[in-house]
Amino acid sequence: MSSPSPLQHATDSGSPDVDEPDFLVVGKLGKPHGVRGEIVMDIYTDFPERLQPGMILFIGSQFESLRLVACRPHRRGMLVTFEEYQSREGVAELRNQLVHVSAADRPPLPEGEYYHHQLLGLQVIDESEQPLGWLDQILTTGANDVYLVRDRAGGERLIPATDEVVLDIDLERKIIRVHLLPGL
Repeated sequence: MSSPSPLQHATDSGSPDVDEPDFLVVGKLGKPHGVRGEIVMDIYTDFPERLQPGMILFIGSQFESLRLVACRPHRRGMLVTFEEYQSREGVAELRNQLVHVSAADRPPLPEGEYYHHQLLGLQVIDESEQPLGWLDQILTTGANDVYLVRDRAGGERLIPATDEVVLDIDLERKIIRVHLLPGL
C-alpha cells in the first residue's frame, strides 16, 4: 500500500483539500545560477523526469505561468530556465517560490498506489465498520508511510500504511478500511 511523496494542493497552507487539487507542487526555486537566467530548483516530486522543455509550470501563490526552456540535474536538484527570464537579476525575483504543475498532467500510478492528496480527508474505519476518524496527515518514514487519523474529539491515532493493516481504500466511498494490530 505505498504512496508517493506528498504532492500538495497549492493553497496558502500547503495542505490539500479533500477534493482533487488544481495544482501539485513539484519543487521550490532557490538561488539564481550564472548570468543567463538559470535558477536552482529543489525537487519535491518522485517524477522529475516529467519536467521537460516546453511545458508550462506555475510559480508561486499567484500561479504565474512560465514556459520551461531548459532543465538539467544539479547536485540534489535541478537547474531550470524559463522563457520569460533571461537574466540573473530577473530570475532572482522567483527565489523561494513553489513550482507547480497542473494536477491534470500528473502521471498515472500503478494499481493500488495513490497520491497523498487522494487519501487525505478520507474516513478511516476498522474491520467491523466502526469509524476511527479521518485521515488528517501522512507521515513519510523510511520504512512505510504512517497515517495520522484524527477523531471527532481531536484524538489522534497513528496507523502504519502497510498491507497487513490497510485492507482497502475505496476512493468512491471515501473510506479506508484498516485492521488494527494490538497496541494501535
